[in-house]
Amino acid sequence: MYMRLIKNIVLLLVVCLLTACYNHGQQTPDAWDLTQHQLDSISFSTTHHYTQNYNFVVTADQLQISDALPDYAFDTMYVERGERIVVAAIQTVPTDSIDSVWVKVAHDEIVQGWIRESELLQGVSPDDPISQFIDIFSDVHLLVFLAFCAVVGGAYAMRRLLRRQAYIVHFNDIDSPYPMALCLLIAASATLYATIQLFGAESWRHYYFHPSLNPFALPLHLGLFVASVWAVVITSLAALQDTLRLMSSRYDAVLYLGGLVAVCAVDYVVFSIFTLYYIGYPLLIAYIFFALGRYRRHTHSRYQCGHCGALLQDKGRCPHCGAVNV
Repeated sequence: MYMRLIKNIVLLLVVCLLTACYNHGQQTPDAWDLTQHQLDSISFSTTHHYTQNYNFVVTADQLQISDALPDYAFDTMYVERGERIVVAAIQTVPTDSIDSVWVKVAHDEIVQGWIRESELLQGVSPDDPISQFIDIFSDVHLLVFLAFCAVVGGAYAMRRLLRRQAYIVHFNDIDSPYPMALCLLIAASATLYATIQLFGAESWRHYYFHPSLNPFALPLHLGLFVASVWAVVITSLAALQDTLRLMSSRYDAVLYLGGLVAVCAVDYVVFSIFTLYYIGYPLLIAYIFFALGRYRRHTHSRYQCGHCGALLQDKGRCPHCGAVNV
């Protein structure tokens, strides 16, 4: 009886599957019947990452545009720094030996004209705060300046802190894993960023024109980088909270946070530059072992001060209140 019931159920399922209706969706036979202009626009957007109606912000002192294409230009107009423009049209000029792609941009109904694409992209930035933030940290001159300031300032700060026997990450750290984790995240993020510049420059260029803070909406390598940036933000807040909680003196806390910022700045500059020459990869592995080893050796508190309750690594005089613990 049970076998017959099972056979009937299976037969019923087979019949349902064979007679089920299939929804073909809305019939749109001309859905991909695009004009040649639309196809050219899609092709241009794929290779250049922007197209008509894309918005830019002028970053050059002045952007010079012509009232017509080069063979018919009569007047010249200027768009000032900080003003916004939109791409109105794109035209190919095969006779131009400098740049065959000309872009018509418009600031308003009166100020609009044509400019070579190469000149346009040198003087504008996408009208998005993420893209403008990328511009700041991608500037070569700024990176060299930051490298010099970070190395000199970091060396000076570490020298002062070590002479005062003050708390500093990796050397005389507080009993919290977050400052060490923040330094490692900065180093790994800088290494990943430089790796994308080396092996995925075109995908980064597309991200630059169409940025997103959602790591799940991006390709794997870009998603990992955005996720690491979020991790840096969250770990920074945790490190700040633990520093203020574990240090009784606000002056010592500010001094420690200043040293932590200096170390993070050195990590960012060193790993973002050295990775471009493939030295950053072994350096990152060595840095991870160094940071974990220093943390395991020096930052686990085994005692607590009997007078003020501060955590201590060894017995003896408490550095917070001066009481002697035996």
